[in-house]
Amino acid sequence: MEKAASFLSSLLGGGGGAGEEPAGEPAATVASILIYPIKSCRGVSVPQAPVTSFGFRWDRQWLVVNAKGRALTQRVEPKMALIEVELPPEAFHEDWQPTPDSCLVIRAPGMDALKVPLAAERPTLDDVSVWEWSGSAYDEGTEAAEWFSAYFGKPSRLVRFKEDTEVRPTNPEYVQGYKITFTDCFPFLIASQGSLDALNELLKEPVPINRFRPNILVDGCDPYSEDLWKTLKINKLNFQGVKLCDRCKVPTVNQENGELGTEPTETMLTFRSGEVIRPSHKNKQKVYFGQNLVCKESMSAKGKGRVVKVGDPVYVLQTYPSPNEAPA
Repeated sequence: MEKAASFLSSLLGGGGGAGEEPAGEPAATVASILIYPIKSCRGVSVPQAPVTSFGFRWDRQWLVVNAKGRALTQRVEPKMALIEVELPPEAFHEDWQPTPDSCLVIRAPGMDALKVPLAAERPTLDDVSVWEWSGSAYDEGTEAAEWFSAYFGKPSRLVRFKEDTEVRPTNPEYVQGYKITFTDCFPFLIASQGSLDALNELLKEPVPINRFRPNILVDGCDPYSEDLWKTLKINKLNFQGVKLCDRCKVPTVNQENGELGTEPTETMLTFRSGEVIRPSHKNKQKVYFGQNLVCKESMSAKGKGRVVKVGDPVYVLQTYPSPNEAPA
């Protein structure tokens, strides 16, 4: 880890001002951008993604809930991994607005395709809850409810976050003033290909990055360098690393068949647990992969050019001295 810190420190150049790219070489390059329109369902790889006040546009906009309005996730329904979601390609352009014909298309094994209109008026469903938050959400209707109920074999509904009236803040223990939709705690998650490659060298069967569900996958940096990234800039947007991502059981769900296993968590406990990388902190049995981020520009009024693209350089402006001193 000292090697990673030294490597990153060597990349810190003069920090350019707002609207400028920093001096010096980038620490990494954006290799993939991944959006998860329905929480806990399959992600969509896109060439670019606009940054909104809630995170990337369309990310975790929808949520499947049970009969009590509580969120369903892969933690209890691993077959959610098999649900594919498709948005119009133009939906990821900064100025695009849905038309009456625009749809979210949902597919799953043994099911006919479900089309959910993006621009239709929808009723409100109260008492929707995900983790600590509860509020109201748009109900996507009977057809969607029947589709998901048939797939899971129990009453379920599809709801959409009400951006115009509901506020779900990020965890105030780590950062304040930011808001999210149906993500777990923070609007962005970054991870590196180097970290995945290093992990896979230790596994009997390599795992793909979809086990960890990042929004931004970067390449070109040392393994686990992202642990230390405190402030970074991508396409003139300022991001802050606010919390190492402790992993739940979802990385042990095979995203190709929905089956639950023990890896990679079992191996990660030997070298990525709190006991190993954060020995002076609690939560010693948690394992960490990736860093949660917020974007400074998402707090202000809408502006042009707030887009992250595949191929964008990543400039690291400040680092934490070690994972032990990074928030987690």
